[in-house]
Amino acid sequence: MNATLPPPLTVSTDDDAVDLLRLYYGRPYLDSGCYAGAYFDSWAPRDRAANTNRFTADDLVAITFLSVNIKARAARELLVTRAARFTELLEAVGPDRDLVNEGEALTADTPIWVLEQELRSIHDIGRTKATKLMARKRPRLVPIYDVVIGRVLNTKMLHREPIRELLRTDSGALHTRLEVIRSKAGLPEEISALRVLDVISWMHGKSN
Repeated sequence: MNATLPPPLTVSTDDDAVDLLRLYYGRPYLDSGCYAGAYFDSWAPRDRAANTNRFTADDLVAITFLSVNIKARAARELLVTRAARFTELLEAVGPDRDLVNEGEALTADTPIWVLEQELRSIHDIGRTKATKLMARKRPRLVPIYDVVIGRVLNTKMLHREPIRELLRTDSGALHTRLEVIRSKAGLPEEISALRVLDVISWMHGKSN
């Protein structure tokens, strides 16, 4: 199944996409008028940098800005009971890197897939919460899924692999464009190209 782009990314001008990013993140960046989700990318940067292979309490706080919560039992599994297993899986995924550079299909035996399935084996964690947690640890590699984004991108059945293929089309033209749009919107590089795609898709989907 092929992913489809939202209308702001199918036209030749970047104006509509830039406007959606500025509305979401604020203008200037993170001003009082931004959406709560804007803080997901910048929450507790020192914790994020120091714990790339371990889920922490700050990760659970960060995803609340994206309108989801992890219940107490699930939090204990993430942070205590199965913490070592999740560290092992995050280490197997490897360091953060751009999804566009993944040359091989992300099949069911790849570490990123195994990590998602392990997260989803925890009661109360489904695909949306799992991808938000994963994007907190690997923001350049893991696209966030929710029902709005899935509808806009036509990725309800499969999400990550169709997006990888879309990004790699025409020698990575979409990835490059997303970085250009990010720059035009005045956003920092800590906001990944994938997150730019997520936000534009979600903002368009919420208003249509």
